[in-house]
Amino acid sequence: MQRVRLSSQQAPVHKLGDSQMTLSPKFRLAVIQSSLLNPSPELESSLSGEPLIPGLPDDVALNCLLRLPVESHTACRAVCKRWHLLLGNKERFFTRRKELGFKDPWLFVFAYHKCTGKIQWQVLNLTHFTWHTIPAMPCKEKVCPHGFRCVSISREGTLFVCGGVVSDVDCPLDLVLKYEMQKNRWTVLSKMITARSFCASGVIDGMIYVAGGSSTDLFELDSAEVLDPVKGNWRSIANMGTNMASYDAAVLNGKLLVTEGWLWPFFVSPRGQVYDPRTNNWENMAVGLREGWTGSSVVVYGHLFVVSEHERMKLKVYDTNNDSWETIEGPPLPEKICKPFAVNACDCRIYVVGRNLHVAVGHISRLSAYAKKWSFSVQWHVIDAPQSVSDLTPSSSQVLFA
Repeated sequence: MQRVRLSSQQAPVHKLGDSQMTLSPKFRLAVIQSSLLNPSPELESSLSGEPLIPGLPDDVALNCLLRLPVESHTACRAVCKRWHLLLGNKERFFTRRKELGFKDPWLFVFAYHKCTGKIQWQVLNLTHFTWHTIPAMPCKEKVCPHGFRCVSISREGTLFVCGGVVSDVDCPLDLVLKYEMQKNRWTVLSKMITARSFCASGVIDGMIYVAGGSSTDLFELDSAEVLDPVKGNWRSIANMGTNMASYDAAVLNGKLLVTEGWLWPFFVSPRGQVYDPRTNNWENMAVGLREGWTGSSVVVYGHLFVVSEHERMKLKVYDTNNDSWETIEGPPLPEKICKPFAVNACDCRIYVVGRNLHVAVGHISRLSAYAKKWSFSVQWHVIDAPQSVSDLTPSSSQVLFA
């Protein structure tokens, strides 16, 4: 709590409306806190003479404070006015981090409460392994979490949420939202040309692609479109050639790979399509690729890896030359990570978020290249989730830098 200095003398009593009436300490505190959250240039200038940390140059002190976990900001901003000014607003905090060149990874997990179904975003600091939340998405309350498609432009610290479905009426959405980590707020973008849920999505050269998905009455779509995040407009691209909802999708070698996944009772081989934005054409996915795609995928070292959801098996990688999948060296996914999974990757690390938001981090190593073919290994460790998020189930995850 912000400290307030009080006089020991009793203040005179004034009638309501008296021009001499002064604010009580309670309201005076609220005014001080408000001014610190939205400081004027005069206030910032007046505070600049106070050291951030006594005995340290301000540039060194600022470098230290900008490394504080977001979880600790509430307690730390009570130290003094300058700390409150820096830590009382996430937008100001992340803006200063960007100005000083900080580029740390943060794992954003789109999750829902297992009992109420309420959706929320939880953020894991991958440096300090602490959690915090971000503002709620501006969308309808009764939605199916799995109907949304989330993608990101990681190095810019921006996250996009497309489509979705209203759960009680099975009505697909044309909603498009953007979250900017530096500003810590959501923006509603131009609507998609076609409302869709359970669609494929991916980012290629800074452009956001969506394809297929479900329309009203669970009718599957074959249309596809692309968003230019800079101009903010959507345009149609070539149709997939087959009506298909997406189980998983990935971007590999500049192409969008879309699979519908295996469907019970597993008699029919799953369909898959590959889109090349350079030619604006779709083609059928190779048989081995689509039949072996049995889980959630990530791309590491330019190779497609899959964490299987059908059985607890080892991580496997796709060999484009032989159109086959091979398991890699190392232990299987830790047993503590339970389905459903949300999978993403950053550099050489895979992040698998399981039920209750426990996170398995897999470090992928390239062992050797024989006949132009790389072999890989993985080592896992688990980041236990705090009790405060133990009732949450993941739907999607993204890694952003800020």
